[in-house]
Amino acid sequence: MSKLELRGITKYYETGNGRLLALNNISLTVKDGEFVCIVGPSGCGKTTLLNIIAGLEKPQEGEVLLDGRQVNDTSPDRLMVFQEGALFPWLTVLQNVEFGLRTAGVEKGKRQEITRRYLEMMHLSKFENSYVHQLSTGMKQRVAIARGLAMDPQVLLMDEPFAALDAQTRDMLHAELQNIHSRTRKTIVFVTHNVRESACLADRVLALTYRPARIKKEFPINFPRPRQIEDHFVVDTAKMIFAEIKDEVQRAVSEQNVR
Repeated sequence: MSKLELRGITKYYETGNGRLLALNNISLTVKDGEFVCIVGPSGCGKTTLLNIIAGLEKPQEGEVLLDGRQVNDTSPDRLMVFQEGALFPWLTVLQNVEFGLRTAGVEKGKRQEITRRYLEMMHLSKFENSYVHQLSTGMKQRVAIARGLAMDPQVLLMDEPFAALDAQTRDMLHAELQNIHSRTRKTIVFVTHNVRESACLADRVLALTYRPARIKKEFPINFPRPRQIEDHFVVDTAKMIFAEIKDEVQRAVSEQNVR
């Protein structure tokens, strides 16, 4: 069953050099419980597309539908996990994770019960009274993911959440995220530059062209989970994905060098 649908999404910006077309007539459907990764060259519009789904930006043309209903603004049913986590340094881990629940008016006992369930899921129970500056980068991202899950969104949006992590921490969080997806069956849309990461995590990978972005090709990933980033089928699939976007990456690099 369809959970999320994009119909003819077009987005442009007015610049000093004229109109810049970022997204060109993008349409896609994400099934309930599906894990979709979006890959493409730097600057192609991946984050812009995610922001439109979240309601943080509006397209000039097209519409976003959730369960068949058009959505235009931000809502707890579509929550974003950012690359930097966006945690509040003056709050403890527990307070950060329960922040959205408190804002929504959830009673203290209930919100702490929910919060502690997701802290346990992310192996953070022992750190609930710690502050952000006391955490590693990987732990901060686990807190951010727990905060998003605690709100029980219908769609979890993730914008390069593991880009700044070292390889060992990233591999650990790949395993954690696959486990969470298996347990919650949450619909996830995940943006990444890392094609091997996309092949490791996704049910389906969407490869975008360089500006203006459109969906160049879809790659269904049918291998069983759990997967590891060094698995031979992950490596082979990543090679196929990169072969599809290699020309787009070269276009992006050439344009940036001209500037």
